[in-house]
Amino acid sequence: MARKKRVEKHNSNRGRNNDYGVIPLHRKTIPHILPRNVAQEDYLYQLADPKNNIVFAIGPAGTGKTLLCTQMGIKSFMEREVKKIVITRPAVSVDEQHGFLPGDLKEKMAPWTRPIFDIFEKHFSLSQIEMMLSENLIEIAPLAYMRGRTFEDSWIIADEMQNATKSQMKMLLTRIGVNTKMIVTGDLKQHDRGFSENGLSDFIDLVKHYEQEKLNHIAVSKFDMMDVERHPAVTEVLKIYGEDD
Repeated sequence: MARKKRVEKHNSNRGRNNDYGVIPLHRKTIPHILPRNVAQEDYLYQLADPKNNIVFAIGPAGTGKTLLCTQMGIKSFMEREVKKIVITRPAVSVDEQHGFLPGDLKEKMAPWTRPIFDIFEKHFSLSQIEMMLSENLIEIAPLAYMRGRTFEDSWIIADEMQNATKSQMKMLLTRIGVNTKMIVTGDLKQHDRGFSENGLSDFIDLVKHYEQEKLNHIAVSKFDMMDVERHPAVTEVLKIYGEDD
């Protein structure tokens, strides 16, 4: 019950212009976030907890890992808790090299960031999103371009990170700066690179063997097939593929 109240409190503030860029709001801008199952409630609690600088969301497709962290990122931005939202993920099919795809970096990353921008479009107009991108209030930062950077006052969404290598994962997790929260999502049963190295699985295994009482800034939320909230057909597909444990 206490967790639910904390989540509701996080939902209670109404949106207003962000200090770091004037965003013309319309009534759909601020998402009202309600969990649909116990796992989502726990995830929202972890996301809302200010001491959690890094939150891992592990589980199958359709459990709300990306949806909820993107909605919470939008709320944090509009409530002036962070200055920008950063989106990153491995661009597997081109092995982090974007040279042959047409257009600028934003256009080259569009196929991989489309699921997240589908969520943005439910809360912002296309012109608002374009303005936020042009003013760097939303930043697309491929893993290949993040080395050496430190992000401050940011909400970082690192999506589909089961496709990251061990070195990429370590590099990503050490980009955290002041007043920054990073959410790392992935499905340990999916892996698109075609080799055994899995940076997400490796780090989760390390966390399992680490003394839990020493973890003050890292949280892990886990989902299973029972938490899938998409069409019932998705659950059936996962069962067919044996992802029912």
